[in-house]
Amino acid sequence: MGTNLQTINHSFDMVAAPVGSLDAYIQRVNQVPMLSAEEEYELAARYHQFNDLQAARQLVLAHLRFVVKVARGYAGYGLALADLIQEGTVGLMKAVKRFDPNVGVRLVSFAVHWIKAEMHEFIIRNWRIVKVATTKAQRKLFFNLRKSKKRLGWFSQAEVEEVANELGVSTKEVLTMEARLNAYDAAFDGPAPEDNSNVTFAPAHYLEDQSANPALQVELENTSNDGQHNLHAALQTLDARSQDILQQRWLSEKKVTLHDLAAKYKVSAERIRQLEANAMKKLKAVIAD
Repeated sequence: MGTNLQTINHSFDMVAAPVGSLDAYIQRVNQVPMLSAEEEYELAARYHQFNDLQAARQLVLAHLRFVVKVARGYAGYGLALADLIQEGTVGLMKAVKRFDPNVGVRLVSFAVHWIKAEMHEFIIRNWRIVKVATTKAQRKLFFNLRKSKKRLGWFSQAEVEEVANELGVSTKEVLTMEARLNAYDAAFDGPAPEDNSNVTFAPAHYLEDQSANPALQVELENTSNDGQHNLHAALQTLDARSQDILQQRWLSEKKVTLHDLAAKYKVSAERIRQLEANAMKKLKAVIAD
């Protein structure tokens, strides 16, 4: 067992050294000997009990070939294999950190979740400029839907219902995710037209900019003025102390604390809070009317 671990240490030095290409890296990774169950347990125990970083490095190195294998399975997303391997390696290191050798399972079975989770997150972040999946359910649907595609083109209604039943989601969710999968990123300004036809479909050429609309600017200014007028009129309905509390707490650049106001009016901070709450309630009622 010691000879095998010495070989892994030597292989670690080889992989850690600069390599000229991804193929060279993969070749070196595949040359690292696999660990037996006893060797894996010994290394995991050393790291788990004594925080032996060298043991953790050996565990990571011996499983890099598995990271490469998983990364190849996601080659259809159009992302660089090297990036997927890098993200998967991060997941492997997280798995090694959390792996308990006394549970009775091999590291590769435990690590597959962490490796795929990092790759999934990377794919979601980089597959489109705008995220196609944000919730856990959408992410699951995103990856399962790509696997369910048996042919090019859009799903038929029967295929939509079949996928929805298999994944336990509604047909609407399947159709929404399919539309996201078939969408593509487009530049806002788009390429310049090659002729003088001025025909273009870039958003910059057909989206209307409302910020320079005089009518809209006047409307916004009037709304702002009305809001300020209503606020000042509502403040005048409050007693002097309540006005001062709101002024000091909300309308001044330098906010005053409850304790400062409590010292000023010789009451408790809780009483200032109550006065502030009552004043805000009255203020909202007056403005609403």
